[in-house]
Amino acid sequence: MLRRQRNGIAWWVFENMMAESGLVQAFSTRQGGISDGIYASLNLSVSTGDSAQRVQENFRRFCTAVDVPPEDVVKGWMVHGRDVAVVTAADRGRRLSPHDILLTDVPGVPLFMTFADCVPLVLFDPRRRAVALAHAGWRGTGLRVAEVSVQAMTDAFGSRPGDLLAGIGPSIGPDHYQVGTEVISMLTAVHRHPEHLWLQRNGHYWLNLWAANAQQLADAGVQHVEVARLCTACHLEDFYSHRAEHGKTGRLGALVMLADL
Repeated sequence: MLRRQRNGIAWWVFENMMAESGLVQAFSTRQGGISDGIYASLNLSVSTGDSAQRVQENFRRFCTAVDVPPEDVVKGWMVHGRDVAVVTAADRGRRLSPHDILLTDVPGVPLFMTFADCVPLVLFDPRRRAVALAHAGWRGTGLRVAEVSVQAMTDAFGSRPGDLLAGIGPSIGPDHYQVGTEVISMLTAVHRHPEHLWLQRNGHYWLNLWAANAQQLADAGVQHVEVARLCTACHLEDFYSHRAEHGKTGRLGALVMLADL
């Protein structure tokens, strides 16, 4: 990924999608906002108790920096599932619930979700001019959200998996993500090569969500996948991390939009 900055707001973009005209993409950092304390500073969600007024101003700053009208943004309300919403122009400004996968082929309709360790997935089809944004924590990964998202693009827009550009954004890395045997059992049941998805040390398991989602994308026929390899728990100066900060933290935002050519 590449880092961008404007007016004190920093964000990350997928390098494999930078050459494509007409695509706006941004994954926020925690810098450049007005929230304080455990939410400092660019918290983009009220879900953990921050002031609504501060979050609204943070959101306005983020959207302005990436040239997106905040009033047009379509927000997903995540429930760690795999429900799909095909977003239209009529959905501008709405929050869609419960949906962990949003997709659209309408220019000028920004898709947005919040994260603080879970995996943000972006799919872009430069041939059909369509985009998807998805949320995959361990439950979503166990439900094969990445593969479901690819199939949803095919069903909705006629996308061919081999045409898709995929990105696995900043999220908790395998060195920080200790999980229990119930998680390992779930992923073992749905992956062809689960032995590559975790490390075992001293009787404990550390899950690699990046590898799990990359494997799902490959299984679905996606050939062009960029993995950010930016661990939210390792880089608290840049990211919020639910795990590393014991649930007392803010939320990052992922935004994608097709722009008019």
